[in-house]
Amino acid sequence: MRIENLHERILPTGGPVAEALIDGLAGADDRLWPHDRWPAMRFDGGLRVGSEGGHGPVHYRVIEHQPGRLVRFAFTAPEGLLGEHAYELAQDVHPVILRHTLHGRTTRRMRWQWPLLFRPLHDALIEDSFDRAIATVSQTPYQPRQWPPWTRTLRWLLKGLM
Repeated sequence: MRIENLHERILPTGGPVAEALIDGLAGADDRLWPHDRWPAMRFDGGLRVGSEGGHGPVHYRVIEHQPGRLVRFAFTAPEGLLGEHAYELAQDVHPVILRHTLHGRTTRRMRWQWPLLFRPLHDALIEDSFDRAIATVSQTPYQPRQWPPWTRTLRWLLKGLM
């Protein structure tokens, strides 16, 4: 099964504060990843090409980092999830856009796990990260949104794993 998953959010401003969203991922002052609601993103060597890490049961390797603009990862787990995902800050357009893309395919049991389990959780996590991004660049309080009913159910069922 092929996966094409895109999330975009218009940011009220760009510049160094927006660039720091990408570069701060998994760092001590990470203002993009919603670590208050989801397993933290961690890497064995920081946010640099070749570092291995991930969050919860999802693992990946950093395959590209363009400071302030792009970070791209290749999946290494779970089994059956093949492909990559990336955060990108597009400041060369107006308005400024923060984008998360996931391109890949599934095999084996991930063919049913992606649509039923992983996609709803992934979509909620990315939207939470975008809410954090908006709060950071606009210097307003972070207001977590309520997740859809199926996401809340999955979180309840998997609470020992998250």
